[in-house]
Amino acid sequence: MLQGALAGLAAGGLYAVLAVCLTLMSRLVRVVNFSQAATGMFGGFVAVWLVTETGLPIWLGSVLGVLLAGVLSGVIGWIAATWLSEADTTTRSAMTVGPLLLLISLSFILFGNKPQPFASIISGPAFTVGGVVISQVTLVTVSLAIVVAVAVRILLTRTAIGTRLRALSERPTTAELLGIPSKPLSIAVWVVTGVISAIAIVIVAPTQSNDAISLAMLIVPAAAAALLGGFKRLDLAVVGGLVLGVLSGLVAQIDEVALIRNFLPFLFIVVLLLWTQRKEVWDAAR
Repeated sequence: MLQGALAGLAAGGLYAVLAVCLTLMSRLVRVVNFSQAATGMFGGFVAVWLVTETGLPIWLGSVLGVLLAGVLSGVIGWIAATWLSEADTTTRSAMTVGPLLLLISLSFILFGNKPQPFASIISGPAFTVGGVVISQVTLVTVSLAIVVAVAVRILLTRTAIGTRLRALSERPTTAELLGIPSKPLSIAVWVVTGVISAIAIVIVAPTQSNDAISLAMLIVPAAAAALLGGFKRLDLAVVGGLVLGVLSGLVAQIDEVALIRNFLPFLFIVVLLLWTQRKEVWDAAR
């Protein structure tokens, strides 16, 4: 059981990184980006192609793939900032479903629908806990989630750029009237979150199911983790991702319930939604 729980931390770290990016997007640009993992998936697939077909070093191919993911995310952000700047959160979020489906379809056309031969950028054990080996991938992904969450918090609370971003998210019209460049800042948020997501996916993909649909649908457990913090709290997004990863690892070790592993994020979402609406439900019942 301990081995399963600790093994799930690698996936949990990835969920946490994506959840932090989703929370950041929700807070700063008023969108739940359903294409968050898809841009990272596509950048990762391009990195694999560059390494296997052109002979580029793994590190260079990975860097180019990550940069491509950032560009793709930035293009989606430019569309949102140009034509949907006054739209509500629901409309802006629904728009990102289009790029999600487009990138999955494009990956099928260009790379096929089979898992890709991702090369391990980081491999090997890091240390041992209770006789169970913790891999370097697990250590890096969990650390990345924590570092990104802390760095974002410091950026938003202690820097001038963070003040502008918070003003943009809370009072966008007033921020524009004060001369804050809303469009470049919004696109920058899209690009940065796209790059961070792609880095996490490229690191973890060799140890996970790495076909296009599996990687793009990582947005589901990431959204479940972000929902724990209401798409507002970065710390709870990290906790949600790690808890979901550990639960998935535990469930996988129990044969009687192993089948629900793939449905665990949906159950997590349903439970959280019911819990957040408990007051209204209980009031109605009374």
